[in-house]
Amino acid sequence: MKTLFIKYKSVLQFILTFLLVYSVLSFGYKYYLSASIGSQFYPDYVTNIVASQTEYLLNSIGYSAQVLMHQQEPSMKLILEGKYIVRIIEGCNGISVIILFVSFVIAFSGKFKVTVLFLVLGSVIIYTVNLFRIVLLTLGLYYYPWHGELLHTVIFPAVIYGIVFLLWMLWVNKFSNLGKKNE
Repeated sequence: MKTLFIKYKSVLQFILTFLLVYSVLSFGYKYYLSASIGSQFYPDYVTNIVASQTEYLLNSIGYSAQVLMHQQEPSMKLILEGKYIVRIIEGCNGISVIILFVSFVIAFSGKFKVTVLFLVLGSVIIYTVNLFRIVLLTLGLYYYPWHGELLHTVIFPAVIYGIVFLLWMLWVNKFSNLGKKNE
């Protein structure tokens, strides 16, 4: 049994570290969401900012976009060219994806400074890609509403998770302690 543990020590260490970091960050995020109820930023600060930035980007490229509080549910309604197109909910803000990314990178640790820098840059990349994903999804739903299910459940999740996967592969192969051992 002891030799089995030693043989799979790094795998067990990865799994336990990942689960611990993911649990702590997820619990913290759930606490943040519950503390956001009734705040001036509806439905929560990050979702509100993502909705505002989406509105800004759409207006910047020549569309008439407006974001309004949804009265029946905790989300923001995005109006494009006078037509209600999408609702931006907490799950759209990218934080859950960033938590998953951070948990994986920490579980495959590297040098502290490199790890922190990669976490910050990777999180900014994920946040930015997610923001453009929402903009493109909104435009896709505006022009091609009959493809809404495909766009929302297949294509755009593949984009965001594809970016996360590429960042993970870069981390493991170039910056983590595991990647350094393989050189």
